Amino acid sequence: MTDRTRFDLSTADIPTAWFNLLPDMVGAGIQPLPPLHPGTKEPVTPDLLAPLFPEALIEQEVSTASWIDIPGEVLDIYRLWRPTPLYRATRLERALETPARIYFKYEGVSPAGSHKPNTAIAQAFYNKRAGVRRLSTETGAGQWGSSLAMACRFFDLECLVFMVKASFEQKPYRRIFMETFGAEVRPSPSGTTEAGKKVLEEHPDSTGSLGIAISEAIEVAAKNGDTNYSLGSVLNHVLLHQTVIGLEARRQMEMAGELPDVVIGCVGGGSNYAGLAYPFMAGRLRGETPEMRFLATEPAACPTLTKGRFAYDFGDTAQLTPLLPMYTLGHDFVPAPVHAGGLRYHGDAPSLSLLVREGHMEAAAYTQNEVFEAAVLFAKTQGIVPAPESAHAIRGAVNEAIAAREAGQERVILIGLSGHGHFDMQAYDDYLNHRLPEIEFDPSAEEAALAHLPEVPVP
Repeated sequence: MTDRTRFDLSTADIPTAWFNLLPDMVGAGIQPLPPLHPGTKEPVTPDLLAPLFPEALIEQEVSTASWIDIPGEVLDIYRLWRPTPLYRATRLERALETPARIYFKYEGVSPAGSHKPNTAIAQAFYNKRAGVRRLSTETGAGQWGSSLAMACRFFDLECLVFMVKASFEQKPYRRIFMETFGAEVRPSPSGTTEAGKKVLEEHPDSTGSLGIAISEAIEVAAKNGDTNYSLGSVLNHVLLHQTVIGLEARRQMEMAGELPDVVIGCVGGGSNYAGLAYPFMAGRLRGETPEMRFLATEPAACPTLTKGRFAYDFGDTAQLTPLLPMYTLGHDFVPAPVHAGGLRYHGDAPSLSLLVREGHMEAAAYTQNEVFEAAVLFAKTQGIVPAPESAHAIRGAVNEAIAAREAGQERVILIGLSGHGHFDMQAYDDYLNHRLPEIEFDPSAEEAALAHLPEVPVP
């Protein structure tokens, strides 16, 4: 352990290969389940993904290699902000009067303000190399859409973003940010796709969901030969690209002379947390660090991991995606319009879901006011205003630090701080002026959505 509070790597230390956890999961007896064709219920073959993704990303999606080289063109752009810093939050520790030592890996230093460019740059590169002209995508809070808009501009691609309507209205500056890079941004559900029109016919005042926005983006890609779909989370290749976070953090924790007792991150689809956690999770699965804990945090209004069902389900509302084995609240579930828009997704990454089901990862859900209480404390002590999504991880860390204080135990806590909240000040205004409702999870809405799950048994 050291008295230093900041741990920096040089640009020469940027990882040159992404890390794939799947071989370690298999080695630990956790067999990944394949996505299924929605019609035949048979495992999806790579050719069925070709209308949406370039061949290189499909190969990464099904890869059994532990390491996949990062192209030089991608590394050149990573150098604009990577490696990202690791901090020790000593001021937060003092405020909590805890013997715990809290570290956070800060992805908010990227040009788009979050971890999302780690995969956006890679996806844009592979699509450009494949001759694609335009990418379509969805975005919740706007972090992913902002990152893909930037990445498309770097590779001279057009970008179409369907932004969940609740966030479109809550976060106008995110829309402007995307448009500054040349992206077209539509509120979802929109009247420009069949999927969007169907939702609006049944629910004219729909606030939208990531499931609906995904349907719209996939529909555009499927109907236009010059357009591919780009996804910001959930799938294996997306989580793979994010592992630069954890690979850097592992070296930085070594610089600090520490090994985390618990690794904490927020989870919507799972990419930022997997990116931080998977390089550390490998040690647990190999038996090297069996006592290391992993805590995935989520909103109480959309508690996929804590109250969802592990089942095969569609990744989108219009049932255009393959069936994915994951914790889900049902593809028809529309979460309440809480400010953590990036976490308002009905499902989770299949690999992360399996780790939770097999007991290698814990999960906890928090209310809006619990989350923003921790976020404001973090801002006041560390000087960083976190994104509402990232604040869920802070809430988890604060709880862990308090538990360490009450038990009189030292504990090393590592947080993934996935982004800043500079475009989320309306949410902070609502919290500071006591306008933030405690939105309860509606089990009846979940029951209705789960009733429409495909009847496919999960091993």
